[in-house]
Amino acid sequence: MAGAIALIIAMIAIPVGVFATGAAASAILGETLRRDGVRRHEGSELLDLPD
Repeated sequence: MAGAIALIIAMIAIPVGVFATGAAASAILGETLRRDGVRRHEGSELLDLPD
């Protein structure tokens, strides 16, 4: 019985952990690339446009 409960918990925890890690990694990558774009194109009039 304990093995079944552990298996159910693992089946729920592993996908949630993978999605959370992916979300954090994509947020870090997106912010890093945004800052790089702002730094490379400093002074461009296109940066003043609203998103």
